[in-house]
Amino acid sequence: MIMQALPTLHRMPTTTLSSLLLSPTASVKIAVIDVRDSDHAGGHIRSSIHVPSSTLDYRLPELVRTLRSKEKVVFHCALSQQRGPGAALRYMGERQRMLGGAEAEKVKVDKKVAEEGLSGKDVKSTMGDKGKVEMVDGTQAEEEEGKQQEVWVLDGGFVKWQEKYGTDDRLTEDYAPDIWNDY
Repeated sequence: MIMQALPTLHRMPTTTLSSLLLSPTASVKIAVIDVRDSDHAGGHIRSSIHVPSSTLDYRLPELVRTLRSKEKVVFHCALSQQRGPGAALRYMGERQRMLGGAEAEKVKVDKKVAEEGLSGKDVKSTMGDKGKVEMVDGTQAEEEEGKQQEVWVLDGGFVKWQEKYGTDDRLTEDYAPDIWNDY
């Protein structure tokens, strides 16, 4: 069970996210998950994945598998006050449930390295298929190279994002300013 509470979720400023998205390695390092429902109309962050909050529960296992190699995953809704943070917590819980065995195996391997002075190459060979770990759901996945994924919530959500980057075509797609004037 996930032991993370809402106030301890990391908040990412819009300026930080824009810098990350404009970097040349953005597509391999970061994923942005937009959990808005009908309020998705009027624009979205370029390259974001739209997963309406109403579909999140059954899409979580797919997201965990798809985003497994990302260094950072950023969730947002319109204001990032309820749906975005809630989705981030549910994702973290599902990730722990699915990858719990793999993460526990990594702890065992790290302990064995410390106790026996093995190299990373030796350790991989003790884990079965080279570079593979078995997930709780029985699927095989590539072993992560010691980095834990960071899960963030976009501070201020899309409302704050569009105020600064709505008209920036490098960062925002399908922007309709009329929709956001009264928000």
